[in-house]
Amino acid sequence: MFVLEKWINGVTDAEREELTAIIDKPDQIKERFGTELEFGTAGMRGILRLGTAGMNTYTVKRATKGLADYLESSRTDPKVVIAYDTRRCSREFAAAAAGVLGAKGIKVFLFEDVRPVPICSFAVRYLGADAGIMITASHNPKEYNGYKVYGSDGAQMSPEDTEAVVAYIKKNDYFGIPTVDIPLGFKQGDEFGSVKIIGSEVDEKYFDEIDRILLSKDIVAERGKDIKLVYTPVHGSGYMPVTKMFTRLGIQANVVAEQIAPDPDFSTVKVPNPENKETLSMGIELGRQIGADVVLGTDPDSDRLGVALRLDNGDFVSLSGNQIGILLMDYIITRRKETGTLPANAAVVKTIVTSTLADRLAEANGVTVFNVLTGFKFIGEKIKEWEASGDYTYIFGFEESFGSLAGTYARDKDAVAAAVLFAEMMLYLESRGSGVYKRLKEIYSEFGYYVENNSSVQYSGADAMKEMAAVMAKLRTENVVSLADLTVVAVRDYLNDTVKSAAGVTGTGLPQSDVMYYELPDKQFVVFRPSGTEPKLKLYVSVFAKGEGAAREKAEKLAAAAKELLK
Repeated sequence: MFVLEKWINGVTDAEREELTAIIDKPDQIKERFGTELEFGTAGMRGILRLGTAGMNTYTVKRATKGLADYLESSRTDPKVVIAYDTRRCSREFAAAAAGVLGAKGIKVFLFEDVRPVPICSFAVRYLGADAGIMITASHNPKEYNGYKVYGSDGAQMSPEDTEAVVAYIKKNDYFGIPTVDIPLGFKQGDEFGSVKIIGSEVDEKYFDEIDRILLSKDIVAERGKDIKLVYTPVHGSGYMPVTKMFTRLGIQANVVAEQIAPDPDFSTVKVPNPENKETLSMGIELGRQIGADVVLGTDPDSDRLGVALRLDNGDFVSLSGNQIGILLMDYIITRRKETGTLPANAAVVKTIVTSTLADRLAEANGVTVFNVLTGFKFIGEKIKEWEASGDYTYIFGFEESFGSLAGTYARDKDAVAAAVLFAEMMLYLESRGSGVYKRLKEIYSEFGYYVENNSSVQYSGADAMKEMAAVMAKLRTENVVSLADLTVVAVRDYLNDTVKSAAGVTGTGLPQSDVMYYELPDKQFVVFRPSGTEPKLKLYVSVFAKGEGAAREKAEKLAAAAKELLK
């Protein structure tokens, strides 16, 4: 109760009513103040509300003060880039963070309007900044916002640096943090002490980098105006960069007009997540009306790309994140082979929960595949490692959750580049008398039909994270030798760094993470992984068979067997 009273006395008059309304509601007090919003390698993410467990101006200022203290202790004349998406309070949080940094005299580059994750990541590198802050909750529901931190390489901050930042954060109170006032009407060219408002110059340099990764620009120039393509930014930050790149390349795109506006309520969709097929429903309807071949959609911070393809019968089919990644990877390898630009040490990086079809397809083309933990920062780490060692040349990285990166100009997922590459791939395949869906079927014909059955279990309440952790702890006590009549050939416990199989016990070779991986024959798998930002336990199932029906039945049986373990 003391903490609640401190907050009631510390917040503004306009905010106070929100807290006084819960004085006699112990459950709500516990939810808001029973814990602090966790700051991890993915930053922090939470429900927009007052309290130590919520996303609000006070948690943002406290986190930024900790980041500022860390930078001052470890850098000389540090610089920070700040960007934000279209969510509620994103601009306010960005201004608040800039104000805290500005009060300490730290050089800040604050974008004049919404920008996606990839531009933030690129800007850190381009401007030689020591860190970046991206205000976003990515694809989460409208009630959320978040705070993501990048290191000087443009990738999400490393676990070691994050731990140091957290130590500084914990030294700070939520109130009384010095700040420079940044008016919310800020515009490009404005300066507030050490805070500079930036925009179009960085955008153009970013567009130049996307232009450099394209592989069929002659075909795009010839056919781009004829493509039948629908694009929706789903009220997010992708509208400006995606449409500008399409215009720059001469690609004709039909934009879903109702979803252009930066609506923080995302009022035309249930959730602004392209992983949900319904999110592209308005785009698909427009696609039907104009006879489009493809519908592309980006999430609020434009790091994820959703795709729906029109079939020969006129219906649209939504592609999974694995399918999108496999197609783009196949296209990049194919074109680099044709143009003689595929390095002898070419490498693809993907996460351990991403389809192993990628491993098989890449290896069949002489490309090495590296598997890393979930989180694009681990893909960014491989890029950095190889730039220093020269052992491999990065050509593509992706994860099953609809994110990919085809260049090294940024170190996080880039749905802007993915949208442009997908359109280019369509034009290339059509110029060869083929098509995207036809190519996907050819890949399945060669390697087997792959099905990924991904689901999740949601936990709620003040003890939700503890409850989820208890479930994972129980899994580690189970001796699982088979699942749905498939032999478990190895059990990988990434938290305890063990791989148990008939051959004995070895290490995983990857950092510690709360993940249980059940390896099945022929690189099939079942994985349990808690979300790092919300109380949600994710289940990943990946199987293949000769036909689609058999593969889907196999996946359903395996998912059901896996869920039994949770009981």
